[in-house]
Amino acid sequence: MRVEELLKKTIARDGAAHLTLIDPAKQGAGLAGEMAADAAAAGTTGVMVGGSTRAGGKLLDLAVLAIKKATDLPVILFPASEAGVSRHADAIFFMSMLNSRDPYFITGAQRLGAPLVKEFGLEPLPMAYLVVEPGGEAGRVGKAELIPHDKPGLAAAYALAAQLLGMRFVYLEAGSGANRPVPVEMVKAARDVIDVTLVVGGGIRTPEAAAERVEAGADIIVTGTLVERAADRAKKIAGMVKAVKAVHRA
Repeated sequence: MRVEELLKKTIARDGAAHLTLIDPAKQGAGLAGEMAADAAAAGTTGVMVGGSTRAGGKLLDLAVLAIKKATDLPVILFPASEAGVSRHADAIFFMSMLNSRDPYFITGAQRLGAPLVKEFGLEPLPMAYLVVEPGGEAGRVGKAELIPHDKPGLAAAYALAAQLLGMRFVYLEAGSGANRPVPVEMVKAARDVIDVTLVVGGGIRTPEAAAERVEAGADIIVTGTLVERAADRAKKIAGMVKAVKAVHRA
């Protein structure tokens, strides 16, 4: 089954999906495999790999291979640049940071990475990547014009533009380890104007916060820092997954 089909089936069945983000630059391949195994046991739908400008090359390949050895979950690349493409993954969020001030993050890296995606036979998942304040490292590196918390209409306009451009995923990102996640009102504003898959991540530390964003319209919740820092990873992820899938939206 293709990854996009799996995600859609999970969302249709459970109301929403959960993805675990692993950054190979923050731990070795062995630990990445252990983290993925814990996430799989906890019920996560898939593993995203990347997120750091240093998560590329051999480092990335070894992490992806370790994750695939440890689990049967789909591995989706989450690249910060064209260097974040690995032939060993299943799919790639082929992203454009629409609110970047630098054309490299809108179309430049994509131009450089597209031939590799084709050569490696990766399943492309076209995504608009929208960075919301505080933005964290993603906002700083990507030179983002951060979407303010009190401007949900701005996020909605970007999300609608993404859908009209043909993108099938919209990711509202507050930044890794953000002190505040994407506001519920912003998630709802984006959901009200788009029909494509809405992903929300960054700063989601509790099951309650995850559930609130699913209730507002998020289709996929992403957690990463929680997985890196928790001593009881499997328990923490299981709590998130249960909360995400317990919401019954109208």
